[in-house]
Amino acid sequence: MPTLLHGAIQANLIVQVAINYPNQFRIASEVTLATKPDGSTPDLVLYPAGALDFKNDPSRRTDAPLLAVEIQSASQSTKDMVAKLEPYFYFGLQSCWIVVPELQAILVYDTPFHYTFFHENDMLKDTILNIEIPLAKVFA
Repeated sequence: MPTLLHGAIQANLIVQVAINYPNQFRIASEVTLATKPDGSTPDLVLYPAGALDFKNDPSRRTDAPLLAVEIQSASQSTKDMVAKLEPYFYFGLQSCWIVVPELQAILVYDTPFHYTFFHENDMLKDTILNIEIPLAKVFA
């Protein structure tokens, strides 16, 4: 169940992407993806910028976003979080971030088996999507 901390981090990420990359990405929360085997709903997704289609809004997206962001909750283990990576990358994502609030850290994955660790006052750098975000503003 999402908490205030979870929601605040999610909102801060949305704001940072919107401010730093206007008109470059469409950022959305809680979008259900048709990943194998049973689908998944990341906390945030990034698609290329584009107009919303108000006539065709499927309940499960079959087109992969560029990025999925998962924010770890107190009830989730690191193993639970890492288990989500292979289905995401198999679905076609280019990047996946796992946010670990307790450590004030974000792991940026470019494959299911390779990540870069950012924490505290680091500048998050996603080299696949050319995104840079100051973590001090994410965990504020």
